[in-house]
Formats: sequence, structure tokens, C-alpha cells
Amino acid sequence: MSTPTEQQEELATLYALRLLEGTELEQFEAELAHNPELRRLVEEFHASGALLAHMAPPAAPSAALKSRIMARIPEKRSAKVVPFRLTGWLPLAAAAGFALVAAWMAQLYFVTRTENSLLRDQQALADTMVRSLRSQLETERLLTVAEREASAGRIAALTRQMQEQGDLAQFKIATLASLLADSPQAQAVAVWNPTLQEGVLTVENLPALEADKDYQLWVIDPQYPIPVDGGVFRVDPRTGQARYQFKADKPVATVAKFAVSLERKGGVPKAEGPMVLIGP
Repeated sequence: MSTPTEQQEELATLYALRLLEGTELEQFEAELAHNPELRRLVEEFHASGALLAHMAPPAAPSAALKSRIMARIPEKRSAKVVPFRLTGWLPLAAAAGFALVAAWMAQLYFVTRTENSLLRDQQALADTMVRSLRSQLETERLLTVAEREASAGRIAALTRQMQEQGDLAQFKIATLASLLADSPQAQAVAVWNPTLQEGVLTVENLPALEADKDYQLWVIDPQYPIPVDGGVFRVDPRTGQARYQFKADKPVATVAKFAVSLERKGGVPKAEGPMVLIGP
């Protein structure tokens, strides 16, 4: 013996209302044959309809109705007045009561079924949105990996190019790493020619700047108390890339490090803003 499920309760309501047909009716009656709890539920639905019918208060015929009936009886013929009996109306009242119960149960069933359908649709929509978000995050992750690999490839190509142009031993080549929490993928390569006292800075993935800001390059030479100014530059706002040829504003004997800071437009003689790149 098992407790009726929610679906069986809905079918029991329809069965009591005589709304089941065809295969559903056959399957439900087969289930009734070996499920006492389900039979008890159906009997309760039937009893509810009959109980509503008996709850209707007794009603006596009005005086006007009695007068009209008496007026139609011929005066010379003896007539026997048959008392109005409520019992004759009981079957009709019961039928009316059961019809009310049936209508109420049918409405409850269809409202419940509609709500369940809406919940299923909402769940399906939520599942679709979750899958879409996961796909988007995975795509962004793959793109980030691809961008980093492409950036590393460009830096390697630049190094090979510099090797082909001359003796690598005379150049100072440094890779600058990001100090930005919101742009950890930013990086740069600085190549310095001490003979010509000039160099090239190649930048990747730096954030675009506001109109009143510039990036400023610094050459750190131990012989000077403050870094040597290497000039200002900006990046492509769409790609965050830049290729900047620079000269130091003082003779540089030894390059210990390169650094890039964020400064006001036009640059400053001494670094004031935050450092965004540094290396090696």
C-alpha cells in the first residue's frame, strides 16, 4: 500500500468528476484495483460532493406560488392539496452540489497544472542561462590564453629580430612585468643599445588612458639618485599595444632596470604616479 502521488491525486479529482477517458481511464482504474489509499481518496472526493448537497437549507414554497396553484383548480371539483415535499428535490440538490464541487475541483486542477508548467518553463530558462554563461566564461578563458600565447610569440620574434641586427651581447634586453591588479597580463620588452644611447619599447595589453594621462618610461642607472627619464607614450585604446623608440635625457652607463609609471599629461621630471610595469 502506498501514499498517492501528486499526479495520482490530480487523476483522482478528474476521475471523481468523470473527466478521465480512454487510456488514462483504463490505467487509473487498474491502479485503483490494487491501491486502497487511492480508492479511499476517490471516495472522499465523491463524499465531498454529496455532503455539499445535504448542506443546502430546506426551502418552503412561497405564498404567491400557492395562490397561483389554487387559482388554477376548478371551484366545483374537489381537490386534494398535495403538500410540498422537500425530499423530492434532494436528488436535484445533490446533483447541483456535486456539479459545484466538480467545477471547483476542475478549476483547481487546471490552475495547478498551469502553475507547474510555468515552473518547468522557468527552470528550463534558468538552465539555459547557466549553460550560456558557462560557455561565455570558457570562451573568454580560451581567448585570454590565446592572447597571452600570441603576445609571447611577438616578444620572441622581436628578440630574434634584434639578434639578427647585431651582436646581442652589446644590447640590454629586459622583460617588464605588470604591477596592475586589474591587468595582470600587461607586459613589455625594452631593448637598449648602449652605443647609440637609444632603445625600443614594445608594450602589450596596457589599459587605455584618459586624455590627461600618459605612460612614462624610466631607465634606472645606479649612477643617478633618481631614474632617468625615457619619455612618454600612449597605447592603442583598442589593443593596449605600443611600439615606442626612446632616448634617455642623460647619458646611461649601466641599465639596472626599466620601469613604466602612470603620470600626468606630458610627463614629469621625477616619478609621481604609480608604477605599472617593471623589470627585469
